[in-house]
Amino acid sequence: MLTEEDIITLAAGLPGVATVTASEAGGAPEMAWGDSFFYYDPEDDEANRQMPFATIVTNDYDGFDTASKLNRPGVFRLNIAVGRSVFQAVLGYPPAAHAEHHGDIDYTAVDHVLPHPVYATQGWMSVLNPGAVTEEQVRTLLTGAHARAVARHRPHV
Repeated sequence: MLTEEDIITLAAGLPGVATVTASEAGGAPEMAWGDSFFYYDPEDDEANRQMPFATIVTNDYDGFDTASKLNRPGVFRLNIAVGRSVFQAVLGYPPAAHAEHHGDIDYTAVDHVLPHPVYATQGWMSVLNPGAVTEEQVRTLLTGAHARAVARHRPHV
């Protein structure tokens, strides 16, 4: 199984990545404490950190994002901004058609590549506790999301 620390090490090791783990000291809302956000920011300028290319979420966000039941002990979710074409290639339908599939998905399943329960229509996918089944695919999706972020990057001027 890939641990949160393994994923943080992998993502942080990609060129130009800034990793932010939400905390009280950083001014993040309490519900986000412990969640990690990965940005392509080769200038190390917080102004560039508008949209992460991946995140790790460690608990439910009540009233907003609870489908994965992340409040279970030891469960976390890796979220990856894969984009429309990769989303469709992996799941067999475009992000815009996600509403038609939403009710058929078990968002609590671990070690399965799934559409993100909230951000699928924006081309995000997720994996709860990546393990033997998804480890290689997660590595590929994460490096692909990083490459997309690199291609979109415009330094803050």
